[in-house]
Order: sequence, then structure tokens, then C-alpha cells
Amino acid sequence: MIADSKRSYGRDATNRIEQARDPGIEGARALLETFYFAFNQRDVVTFKDVWADHSLIQLNNPLGGILRGYAPIAALYQRIFSGPARVWVELYDIVEFQSGDMVVFAGRETGAFEMHGKALALTIRTSRVVQWLGSSVGWRQVHHHGSIDDPRLLTEYRTAIESTK
Repeated sequence: MIADSKRSYGRDATNRIEQARDPGIEGARALLETFYFAFNQRDVVTFKDVWADHSLIQLNNPLGGILRGYAPIAALYQRIFSGPARVWVELYDIVEFQSGDMVVFAGRETGAFEMHGKALALTIRTSRVVQWLGSSVGWRQVHHHGSIDDPRLLTEYRTAIESTK
């Protein structure tokens, strides 16, 4: 099933991890919203509940390159969450592709990176894949891909993040 979602998930997202145990599309959407809650609130505990615990889960983004497994993914986000930079994003213009126990959410993120009084507007093409792992676990994210199209913005963002190390 393919659906055009009129929803967005950003700074006003809430923690709906309990609803992510619903096996239907609403459970998958609850998991997606919980990711944006955890990211925008810098909540590492909830962030851990969003991702599947498997060695082959994958994150492809402008900062981490290709990371596989929860530990490297968590380490990247821990660096972002605990550093001096403040980053927020909102997913919008979402198309949902659902097939059996998997849903792909593809859309655009807008947001900002702020550090030491300097702000950088972010625009990112994003896809997130979530999988139903059974009633004891619920929906969990198994893949994320984010790309920044503008080479200047990508360079500025990577330089700013690298300076937080």
C-alpha cells in the first residue's frame, strides 16, 4: 500500500513507544513519531527503544557515513546529543510504502543546527524503514538514509559537527 501522508513529525512530536506495539500502520507511525521525539528532545533512553537491536541495522547519513549495528549508531547520536550543538529536524512531505511487516517512510526534513550563536538551516532528503518484530517488541527502525543535496550546506554542516569532537 502506498499513501501520501499529510502528517509531519518535528519538535512537537511525542513519545508514543507504547503505541508502537500496534501491528498496524498506526503503530509504525507511532514509532516514527517517537524517533522524532527522542531526537529533538535528545532523549537517549527513548532513542534506544526506537531502533532494532541487530548487527545489520543501518544508518546512512552525511555525518556517520554508513554505520551498521546499534552500538555505532548510538555512539554517533550520543555525540550529537551531548555536544554543544543543538540540532532539530522535522519530517514532512511523507510518502508511506507499506508491505507486510515493513513500512518505508520517505520525505524531507527541515531543521536547524545551532552552535555558539551560529545557526545553519538544514534541508535533508530522508527515508526511514521500520519493521514489525512481533507483539513483544513492536515496530522498530531498521534503516535510515539521509542526504543533503546542497554541497555548500553539506560542507558547512560536516565542518560544524566535526568541530564538536
